Amino acid sequence: MGRGKIEIKRIENTTNRQVTFCKRRNGLLKKAYELSVLCDAEVALIIFSSRGRLYEYSNSNIRATIDRYKKASADSSDSTSITEANSQYYQQESAKLRQQIQILQNANRHLMGDSLSSLSIKELKQLENRLERGITRIRSKKHELLFGEIEYMQKREVELQNDNMYLRAKVAENERAQQANMLSAPEFDTLPQFDSRNYFNLLEAAPPFSHQDQTALHLG
Repeated sequence: MGRGKIEIKRIENTTNRQVTFCKRRNGLLKKAYELSVLCDAEVALIIFSSRGRLYEYSNSNIRATIDRYKKASADSSDSTSITEANSQYYQQESAKLRQQIQILQNANRHLMGDSLSSLSIKELKQLENRLERGITRIRSKKHELLFGEIEYMQKREVELQNDNMYLRAKVAENERAQQANMLSAPEFDTLPQFDSRNYFNLLEAAPPFSHQDQTALHLG
């Protein structure tokens, strides 16, 4: 028959309790040893019996292991305290931000003309002053933008006029240069066109040859 399941509670019989303690103590010490060897873990085990007797096991210096445990516990406690402090701080900041958001949303609704019934006369007067100051700033900004646009257009108009005058001067200068080039170009003499009528007129106007002239021509 298999072993029955033992109920985990205090054994009332003293003899049975002492036997169970010895068996399980030895098994616990064996498991601690196996854990330290198999897993290369630093293990320290301390057992006090019901009679106050001490049993211990450590694969290292048990006091060094206990000091290491105390330091780790202190660091964990400090980190826990820091985490709790940070959590409280962020909760407070979150509550402040939610409150500010709520105030801004209410102010925005009031500026839009909503939820005014809950405001007092003084708060309504303050809201009216805020709206008037806002309208004044908007009008001032509008006039500033319009003035700046007009000033830019006037400046641009002057620039275009200057560009136009410059282009006209360049055109006039080019025209004068072309006229000067035409006047300074060399003139070529042209021969008169031959006209047969002028030729016969010249023959008629010439003096007639005398007989002596003809003789001289023959002798020559």
